[in-house]
Amino acid sequence: MENTLQAQPAATPDLYHQAAQLLVNQKQTPSQAIHTMVNAGASERDATAAVEDLHGQIITARKKHAEKDMLYGALWCIGGTVLTLADIGFIFWGAIVFGGIQFFKGVMNYSSAS
Repeated sequence: MENTLQAQPAATPDLYHQAAQLLVNQKQTPSQAIHTMVNAGASERDATAAVEDLHGQIITARKKHAEKDMLYGALWCIGGTVLTLADIGFIFWGAIVFGGIQFFKGVMNYSSAS
């Protein structure tokens, strides 16, 4: 006997779009977004699935961006410091300051991405 049941996606693209609008554009918390979607007629299971999936993707993207900020900031700061210490006649304070600011911005964004 052949099994004709196929797995249905938990949430439709429209629900994902609505969840993205609520989480990103309106900056709602996941619980607020779920509540809004349920009030708009979505099932709680589908709304929860869409919001939790997107929220996880948003956190991952924010952490990756923060990691890049930390990496490039550290490279600028270290590179500026090394070139300054190499005593070639210039002080690369711009690279040092810019790199330090970018690095600490990345640290703050990484720790706040949740």
